[in-house]
Amino acid sequence: MSTSPELDRLLAGPVLETAPRLLGAVVRCGQVAVRLTEVEAYDGANDPGSHAFRGQTARNATMFGPPGHLYVYFTYGMHHCANIACGESGTAAGILLRAGEVIEGLDVARARRPGSSDRDLARGPARLCRALDIDRGDDGGDVHHGRVRLELGPAPDPQRVSIGPRVGLRDAADRPWRFWLTGEPSVSRYRPATPRTLGQRADLRKQ
Repeated sequence: MSTSPELDRLLAGPVLETAPRLLGAVVRCGQVAVRLTEVEAYDGANDPGSHAFRGQTARNATMFGPPGHLYVYFTYGMHHCANIACGESGTAAGILLRAGEVIEGLDVARARRPGSSDRDLARGPARLCRALDIDRGDDGGDVHHGRVRLELGPAPDPQRVSIGPRVGLRDAADRPWRFWLTGEPSVSRYRPATPRTLGQRADLRKQ
């Protein structure tokens, strides 16, 4: 696993270079560890698909801070999703932890996700957060020394890295900023955006 200076340099770099490098890295929280198999890149003011596109709010403030901190948001009134801020402070770039394989703490993860197959324990950003017990209380946490930690492994073989559009976006939906390890069963299924009702849009504005 990498040293903190190596990880610091990586997370301070451009989001589209950093995101695929996180494939194979391990996210650890308590007894559970997940090996990342899928991530998505978001590029702040340069990206209409990013929560930070229209500027800083109380909800997304962590993205505007220094790299290497968790941005955790609550969505649809039921799910948490986790990102790692990267790039220079103020750029609000981030990498969504979209899916992974539970490699430690299987019994704990199974108890948190009853009825799930082992393949599906962290297959999708909300499931990943549930398996690791990540919630809004982890927002702003340092991935070097916080409750949720990132451990960087060897760089993935470029021949194993697939690239495609991000999942469920309406804005900038065609940008190929999703990266995953080819053939990994824990990679989530691609879904395009679906129309929302006016009631659902109002609910999202309240979050």
